Amino acid sequence: MLAPDGTTRTIALREAPAFTRPTSPITVRTAYAAAHVVPRVAAENTPGSPADIDWDATLAFRHHLFGWGLGVADAMDTAQRGMGLDPAAVRELVTRSAAAAREAGGSVVVGVSTDHLEEAAPSLDAITDAYCEQLAHAEDAGAGVVLMASRHLARVAEGAGDYERVYSRVIARAGAPVLLHWLGTAFDPALAGYWGSDDVPTASKTVVRIIEDAAGLPGAVRGVKVSLLDADAEVALRQLVPAPARVFTGDDFHYVDLIAGDASADGAVGGHSDALLGAFAAVGPNASAALQALQGGGEEGEREYRRILEPTEALSRQVFAVPTYYYKTGVAFLSWLNGHQASPAMVGGLHSARSLPHLSELVRLADAAGALEQPELAAQRWAALLAVHGVAS
Repeated sequence: MLAPDGTTRTIALREAPAFTRPTSPITVRTAYAAAHVVPRVAAENTPGSPADIDWDATLAFRHHLFGWGLGVADAMDTAQRGMGLDPAAVRELVTRSAAAAREAGGSVVVGVSTDHLEEAAPSLDAITDAYCEQLAHAEDAGAGVVLMASRHLARVAEGAGDYERVYSRVIARAGAPVLLHWLGTAFDPALAGYWGSDDVPTASKTVVRIIEDAAGLPGAVRGVKVSLLDADAEVALRQLVPAPARVFTGDDFHYVDLIAGDASADGAVGGHSDALLGAFAAVGPNASAALQALQGGGEEGEREYRRILEPTEALSRQVFAVPTYYYKTGVAFLSWLNGHQASPAMVGGLHSARSLPHLSELVRLADAAGALEQPELAAQRWAALLAVHGVAS
């Protein structure tokens, strides 16, 4: 291991946990892992270059998640939307991921946004049309839809009414229920004041109005994905969201409690959160095993759920440490350690966004959480990366 002062120490890695893949669908919670993309090693994946993706490795990782009974949330910020994944690559990713889900019998939702617009401050009509263009492509591909927060809309909206107008028009065009996407400024500073206010309770009321206004439409709102890293705010929103819409936690700091919820409110809409998490891409087998235990029911099931999943929160907090928007580097690094890709490289050169001591702590915490699927391979790869940087392990 490598400390910030340059000193090193050796730790013995534990054996990989003997988790078992589910033999029937996980229904106790709806859970999506937000998956990353893997670049082609020999490609020009440098800052500003179009993404050149290793499709075999990228889709194999999605099959890995499907195999553990998890859904996949694709073409989201974890896949580097706005941080290296260009619009052409987004379209191909949506098409390929939807096909992979059909092949595996898995569930997939994909991000729909406005990031293909070249104009910095387009009109509300142009933003609406951009959303609808991506919506049509996603639905034609056979994927479920997440209406991602739009930097363009955050830039030009003058209040809650503008958000309501755009979203109502887009939802009216949807052929099936959609998820909304509330991404906090820790993940993207450009989204400050989203929904028309920096005040979370005020913004929550706007979200609820959008959900209520869409009730009865083919494209009703099935839920809202919340990534505010504020558990209290998420619980408060759960009490406001009208059934049958759900809250999907995107809180990579507090997901264990939020997913478990309030046992006294079991079955109630506001009793727990479902999940749409980048963290679950990093700890897919752990998440699956924990949810299988929770599905078993009773106090014993919840104890086992917590025993498996609670240690992963410390790992997730390191992955999503400030600056939080660089968390994708940790997700890709752990994927590499676990043998899901040949290199830790990322599109846009984003693998350089975290320091060696930060990655070293990821190794330690992944070991403690039982999130190293092949410990011997992880040790070999980590030692090799240190050696490349002149560090003797």
